[in-house]
Amino acid sequence: MKKSHPLLTGALILTLTGIATKIIGFYYKIFLSRMIGAEGLGLYQMIFPVFGICFSLTIAGIETSISRFVAGEAVRGNSRGARRMLSMGLFLSFSLSLLAAFCLYHSADFLAVRYLKEARCGVLLRFLAFSLPFSACHSCVSGYYYGLKKTGVPALSQLLEQCARVGSVYLLASVCMEKNIAPSPVLAVLGLAIGEFASMLFCVTALTFSPAPKSISGLPTLSPSSCIRHIVHMSLPLTGNRVVMNVLASMEAILIPLTLQAHGLDTGTAYSVYGTLTGMSLSFIMFPSVITSSISVLLLPSVSELQAAGNYTRIGDTIRKAIYFCLPFGCFCTVFFLITGKYLGTFFFHSALAGDFILTLSWICPFLYMNATLNSILHGLGRTSITFRNNVIGITIRILFTLLCVPAYGIQGYLWGLLANQLTITLLCLGGLREFLQERPIKSRI
Repeated sequence: MKKSHPLLTGALILTLTGIATKIIGFYYKIFLSRMIGAEGLGLYQMIFPVFGICFSLTIAGIETSISRFVAGEAVRGNSRGARRMLSMGLFLSFSLSLLAAFCLYHSADFLAVRYLKEARCGVLLRFLAFSLPFSACHSCVSGYYYGLKKTGVPALSQLLEQCARVGSVYLLASVCMEKNIAPSPVLAVLGLAIGEFASMLFCVTALTFSPAPKSISGLPTLSPSSCIRHIVHMSLPLTGNRVVMNVLASMEAILIPLTLQAHGLDTGTAYSVYGTLTGMSLSFIMFPSVITSSISVLLLPSVSELQAAGNYTRIGDTIRKAIYFCLPFGCFCTVFFLITGKYLGTFFFHSALAGDFILTLSWICPFLYMNATLNSILHGLGRTSITFRNNVIGITIRILFTLLCVPAYGIQGYLWGLLANQLTITLLCLGGLREFLQERPIKSRI
């Protein structure tokens, strides 16, 4: 019997689990919008750039490094070295996340007032701090399994996290209703922390009780200090990239409500518009990305293996296949949202404004879905500086549109910026991979 391809099998597992997770998350957003309202949803969305900065500083770069190094050790048959790389990465990430959680908890009010310009976010940031150590554990373990192309544990942990989050918020909201307490965005943040804890518990348990890996005898294994040096060497530029991106994203999140107020909206309406856009309309646009995201996650270690083996022709074939799938898929989604956008916003969220946003956002689908895949390929090739440059240019475009167009044209000016941003990143990513798209890839440039 022919053995299935690990990339296809892993992508299928992640896709099916991702679809289930997205469906749960989608109805969760509907529940949140009705529980805390569009303004509360806007406040909830405001804290995620801060979470993104903390995640970038303590987790994101290390998780990617673990995945890439584990993939390399797995090719050599050095399973013991892969486990050691995970252990050192987990130790480093968990220690940093504890420090970040402590700092975030004690500076929550300062950040809310001085950075987010909204004092009501202080209590949300304080509860958010508890989720960081849990996120570090489950992210590192997931990175290890992604490197091995074993997606079962990460997929199930993702599903469990979503179920625990939604279930806990539903129970907490029910208790509040019984006691005549108005639900607030705090419930959503508590659910986030509970979901991260459940996911961490599952990942650590799965790793603890998994069979001990067997290594080919005679292979050298890096010492713990060498593992940490390798992880730090690779994760530093990734961390720097992600931190800069999240700082810029935070600026963008802060500027949107402020520029909407400059356009003439009051504070409550500005946050309601922001919540409708980010918490409602983008939920629809991002839903199909579960398919391309599953492929992207597994392309990183696969491309790393091909690069290590010197198989540059296969890298070019992989890039072309990714483009040939993502571009038509994105075009199909654009047509679908153009036809159904108004109905979807009104039916699910009881918001005509959400439907209008979906119609405009539909044009970014071909570029949005393809960019995630192309960026993953660039990371797999170790070209993190290119993705950093591309993303900085892209978010700078969004910020400029926010500053220049939103005060004059309202939220429509920001939507134009989103389209310009995604189109620019697509062109820049293709430029960064152009030698692989030639018939004979240029080996010397890799």
